[in-house]
Amino acid sequence: MFAVLKTGGKQYRVSSGDVLRVEKIAADAGEKVQFNDVLMIGSTIGTPLVKGAGVQAEVIEQIKGEKVIHFVKRRRKHGSKRTKGHRQQLTLLRVTDLLENGADKSGVKAAIGAGIAGWTGVKSDKGDYAGNRGEQSEMKARVATGKAKEKVAAKTETAEAGPTSKPGNLLTEARDGKADDLKKISGVGPALEKKLHANGVFHFDQIMAWGPEEVAYMDDQLSFKGRIERDNWIAQATEYAAASKD
Repeated sequence: MFAVLKTGGKQYRVSSGDVLRVEKIAADAGEKVQFNDVLMIGSTIGTPLVKGAGVQAEVIEQIKGEKVIHFVKRRRKHGSKRTKGHRQQLTLLRVTDLLENGADKSGVKAAIGAGIAGWTGVKSDKGDYAGNRGEQSEMKARVATGKAKEKVAAKTETAEAGPTSKPGNLLTEARDGKADDLKKISGVGPALEKKLHANGVFHFDQIMAWGPEEVAYMDDQLSFKGRIERDNWIAQATEYAAASKD
C-alpha cells in the first residue's frame, strides 16, 4: 500500500520503509512524527484530504541540500553583478506506518514546518489546528512583534550608517535657465530627474562634487538608498561634465 502526503508545498508518494527528504520540520533525530495532510492512501482519494488518515515517520537527521548558486546581473550601462549561494535545510526521515484511519487519535506529534514550530496538533475540518487556537494567536503575535523589531532595527541601522551633510552646491534654478540632461546617468529616468530638480540639482558638475556625506544626504532625499553609489553617479557625472566642456 502507498500514500500521497503533502508537506512543505510538495507532494510525496510513500510506502512503509521509504526514506525521503522533506522541507525541514521541527523535530529531533529519533523522534516520531505524523503527517496529517494525506491526499491519497490505498484506494481512497481525498477531497482534498483523506479524513482520519496519516503517515507516521521517524526522523533520521536534520541535513542541508546541495549548494545552489544564484547569479543576478543588472542590464545597465554600469550594471552590477551579485552571486549568492544557498543550501536548503531539509529533514531526512524513514516512513514507518500508513494509517487509513484513526490518525487523529494516535497521539503522535504532528509534522510541522520549522518556521511554525509553535503550531501543534491535528488539523480540524475547518482547516485550523484543533485545540491550539490559543497557540496560533500567540505565534501570530510573536511574528508581528518580530516584524516590529526588524523595522526598529532597520531605522537604527540607517541612523548609524554615518553622518549626512546637505550639499553646499544646490541651486534654486538651473544656470542660464538650461539644466543638463541628467537622464543620461544610468538609472535616472524622468521621474527621478524631477526629484533631483526639486532638490536643487540641475547640472552634472553638482553631482561630481559630492562627497560621502552629501551622497548619504541625497540618498535619503531621493528615497533610493544606495542607488547613487550602486550606479556610480559620481563617475558618470564627471564624464558627462567633461564632455560638455569639450
